[in-house]
Amino acid sequence: MQTLNRHPSLRRSLLWTAAALAVTGFAPLAQAQQYPTKPITMVVPYPPGGSNDSFARQIAKELGDVLKQSVIVENRPGASGNTGTGQVAKAPADGYTLVAVSSSMTTNSAVQTKMPFDPVKSFAPVAMFARGPFVVAVNNDFAARTPAELISAVKANPGKFNYASSGTGSVNHFATELLRSMAPGFDITHVPYKGQGPAVTDVIGNQVQLMISSGPSILPMVRNGKLRAIGITSLQPSPVAPELTPMATAVPGYEFDLWWGLLAPAGTPAPIVNQLNQAVNQILASPQIKANFLREGALTSSITPQQFGDVIQKDVERWKKLAKDRNIVAD
Repeated sequence: MQTLNRHPSLRRSLLWTAAALAVTGFAPLAQAQQYPTKPITMVVPYPPGGSNDSFARQIAKELGDVLKQSVIVENRPGASGNTGTGQVAKAPADGYTLVAVSSSMTTNSAVQTKMPFDPVKSFAPVAMFARGPFVVAVNNDFAARTPAELISAVKANPGKFNYASSGTGSVNHFATELLRSMAPGFDITHVPYKGQGPAVTDVIGNQVQLMISSGPSILPMVRNGKLRAIGITSLQPSPVAPELTPMATAVPGYEFDLWWGLLAPAGTPAPIVNQLNQAVNQILASPQIKANFLREGALTSSITPQQFGDVIQKDVERWKKLAKDRNIVAD
């Protein structure tokens, strides 16, 4: 101390250095405490009306209330979701531009060689909204009524039947090819369509016999008698359709579900990511939100950013392997 007193300039220098370190060290904390100070944009990379849009708008409304700041939803569709998602990947990493995505982002990355972003490296995972199983449905003229009967019918008639998807590389394409890979002899021909609507229409009309798709897309047709549900793609019976038997009863280990969640650009400060995660998880605990999501075929899922990142990483690896094994390539 005496040395510092004899050298005022040295003392001032050390004090300035200590102050600078203090400011730097607490900058992320201060940033999180101040966030948000302006409206947040939540990009939906799909047209209005689908599950992505519906879930995002419900979360955005509640998130605005929790954060005491406006959360504006913008639909930026194009290129199977890649356009809007890619724009957010390039946005400032300050927590004011987010993107609501689904697991189709990971199936896209498995078949598309020129993505405008890396699904793992380009983003900071924020929160998962929900997960939901698919429903396996057939035309009413198809004889099978259970998972075991479906597998037996197709194996007994190799190459006779067709299955629909909403496009090559779509999530329902991957769901069916995963089933084929786990059920040797399940020889059924893929017929890709340009969208969900035409695919469902042709299953009803018996141009194709089978489709695996989300509950909201299929169950209304099942419940009004236009299609027959065979099973569900969760390992255990699901609240989404508790009357349906898991396909895993006939194909052990078979499981496929969709997820929906929120991403921020890579480099977004961890305190901001954690603040958003806690806010979203608070919203997902609401009985009303749980009921709303269940009506749309999904179960709310409250996990940490790290856990969500692990889900994305594992899905990317899993679907790239399946695409290679089953020769799934983009049109």
